[in-house]
Formats: sequence, structure tokens, C-alpha cells
Amino acid sequence: MKNWPLTTRSAFEKTGPIPRSISKTFEKLWKELDASAENEVMEEWRVARYQTVASLKYLLLLILIPVLVNQMSKSWIFGPLVDHVWSVNHADIFLNASQEERAFAQLQRFEERLHFDMLIGRLPTLSEEVIQQQIKNKALEIAYQYAQESAYAVKNVLADSASVASFLALMRFGKRQLSVFQSFVNEFIYGLSDTAKAFFIILFTDMFIGFHSPHGWEVLMEAVLRHFGLPENRDFIFLFIATFPVALDTVFKYWIFRYLNRVSPSAVATYHNMNE
Repeated sequence: MKNWPLTTRSAFEKTGPIPRSISKTFEKLWKELDASAENEVMEEWRVARYQTVASLKYLLLLILIPVLVNQMSKSWIFGPLVDHVWSVNHADIFLNASQEERAFAQLQRFEERLHFDMLIGRLPTLSEEVIQQQIKNKALEIAYQYAQESAYAVKNVLADSASVASFLALMRFGKRQLSVFQSFVNEFIYGLSDTAKAFFIILFTDMFIGFHSPHGWEVLMEAVLRHFGLPENRDFIFLFIATFPVALDTVFKYWIFRYLNRVSPSAVATYHNMNE
């Protein structure tokens, strides 16, 4: 931590009997009187500049490489492979019961809408053979739609696995860049004002843990399950909503009590005042 900027070092300093504000004032005066203060300022600026540039480059790599691996593997490797296997083996249309329920409900709505349009005169009265033919065509269209959805789900599993593997490889073989990035994040967070820290804490807790967050978690879980072709089991979704936000809230409160309260007690006080 010797070469870290002052904002990063101050975030990890231990509290003592003398208030930190008084000790910082004397430290600032002493550095201003020191003849080598200018050299130290320039050195800290160079370190901060290197830290910022290296962190932004590493962050872009962490974002772009997994995304590129996902899209390229899905388009050039897993996509053609899954389509070939799907067409040769004549795989099932549905991967789970949730897809069947949605498909049957979609076909039923089409049939009911068809009869409704005939009753109100929007469509001419059709014979039973014509009605059955239209229903058959719609069923074939729905079957193709859900067969594509099932194939996409398999592709998503394979491509996302490749993305996770590339992300972990970047973290595994870029430990030096990762440590610099962590230092940059710590400096950025603890460089915020107490009001800004409290604002982001309240925004995070209300978004993911607040009283209205279960609806967001429900939509998110349904999207994730559908993305991977898993059954949209309501009992599992409600159980997840009932347990995960509670565990997240416990971890967050422990972090405030164990860590933030030690390094930035004023931010915790501001958070409590804004939350009241």
C-alpha cells in the first residue's frame, strides 16, 4: 500500500485516539512545508494515472471478451452444431412443461379470437374445414417457434458456459491487473462524499432488497429460467424470492457493520439519517 494514492490509503487506515480530521490537517501542513512535496505529488499523480488507465483497460476486457466469445461461439460453433443435431435427431419441440403450457394457451387464444371475429362480423362465417385448417397452420407456426426457442436455450447454455470460462480465465491469468482494478475501485468508492455513498447504498437496497423488489426478482427469475430452457416453476421462484433477498440483506448489513462502519463511520451516519 506504500505506492497507493492518499485516498486509497486513508480508506484502510486504522482509527486512533486522535480524530482523523485533525491528524490529516497536520499531515497536510507538514507535507506542504516539506521540500520534496512536489516530487511526491507528481509521483502520486503518475501512479493514479497508471492505475486509472490500467483499470479501465482491464474492465473493458472483462466486458468485451466474454461478450465476443458468447456471440462468436453461438454463431460459428454451437449454433450450427445444435441446429444440425436438432434437425437430424428430430428432437422434441418442448424442453419443459412451461413451454407446453404457453404454446397451448397461445393456440387456444388464437382459436377463441377466430370464433370471436366471426361472431362480431369482422370475419365472414367460415366452414369447419377452413377453421380447422387455420388452426392447424397456427399450430405448425407455434411448433416451429417453440422448437427454435428450445434450440436457442441449448445454444445459450453452451455459449454462456464459454463466456464464464473466458471471464474466469481473464481473472486467473490477470491477477496483477485484477489487484490494480480492485485498488482503483476502492479508491473510487472511498473517494465519494458521505452523501453520495449513502445515496448509492439506499439505491442498492431499495432496488434489490426493498419492499417492491420481489416483483423485479420474479421477472428476472422467469427471464433467466426461460433463457436456459428451464421450467418456470412458480414454487421455486417464490422460494427464491423469499430466501435470496433476505440473505442478501443480511450480508449487506454485516458489511455495513463490519467494514463500512470502521472505515467511514460518517457515511454510515449519513445513511441512517437519509433512511429515516
